[in-house]
Amino acid sequence: MKIGIHKNPGSYGDSWIQYCEENDIPYKLVNCYDSDIVTQLNDCNGLMWHWNQNDYKAALFARQLTLSLEKKGVKVFPDVGTGWHHNDKVGQKYLLESVNAPLVKSYVFYSKKEALAWLHTTTFPKVFKLRGGASSVNVRLVTTKQQGKVLINKAFGKGFLHINRFYRFKDRVRLFKLEKDKKNARGILSGLVRIFFPTEVEKFSHREKGYIYFQDFIPGNKFDTRLVVIGNRCFGLIRYCRDGDFRASGSNVKDYDPKLLDKKCVKIAFDVTKKLNAQSLAFDFIWDSDCPKIVEISYCFGLQEANSTNCVGYWDADLNWFTPVNPTYFMIEDFIKKLK
Repeated sequence: MKIGIHKNPGSYGDSWIQYCEENDIPYKLVNCYDSDIVTQLNDCNGLMWHWNQNDYKAALFARQLTLSLEKKGVKVFPDVGTGWHHNDKVGQKYLLESVNAPLVKSYVFYSKKEALAWLHTTTFPKVFKLRGGASSVNVRLVTTKQQGKVLINKAFGKGFLHINRFYRFKDRVRLFKLEKDKKNARGILSGLVRIFFPTEVEKFSHREKGYIYFQDFIPGNKFDTRLVVIGNRCFGLIRYCRDGDFRASGSNVKDYDPKLLDKKCVKIAFDVTKKLNAQSLAFDFIWDSDCPKIVEISYCFGLQEANSTNCVGYWDADLNWFTPVNPTYFMIEDFIKKLK
């Protein structure tokens, strides 16, 4: 048995490599961006590659490579069932609806005419989203028909930039106000520079257009519940909304007390993960009265939100409690079991 691991400093791969070295697991460093990646994996039984929404190159081919390797008999993390919908809220809509998951009611249109017709029959407010983006980037509250019309015209006109530099700078100022440290100060400086000098990701990311996506707005939520399921383990945290804002993702105001995590959400997270046969899924829940609703999902998540320093334990599918939490080790442990 040998595992191919794509090396990308700062990614999950660092921990996977460490796990292999600690446990004498044969592994090989590979480069998924090389044209001969399939050949590189000829002597491997599996590939582990942590790719995310900020990697425009991975967005071009990660799903295609994963499917191709699975056809070859190479197991992959994330596999097709786990990762194809990553950073694609429209794809997640169809997927979650297909398994009757309690998704917040969502709407997608592929023509301007149909979108405008719906606009005249729906109620407000609604939440507008682009299909990609994390930390509440590209998410807006639409409170009037006129605001919705402006967004629809733009969606079927010049489209939207994948990254909103001005929003990111504003959010970094907010984070600095929350915690005045060197890291957040550097973040403000970096955000200011990026307003005038776009990053490589921005240069090569295409405009989002030709569709428009909305979700119902469910009032009264002062926080969301982020739960992560890896195999037979579920752990998570509460993320509070920004001041004067309905968005919790990216707020950086969190509480890791497991007593705050409702077991209804835990059961739903296990159930949906099982139905989708996913290796790893992160869920964002909000509440509609006493009913938990899924806002979106992702196969990966920020490790600062999910480690033994913060998350003190996890539940199994029978709601038994265990410690400690080590998400990236959980991933490779489950992967090795499948390889064997």
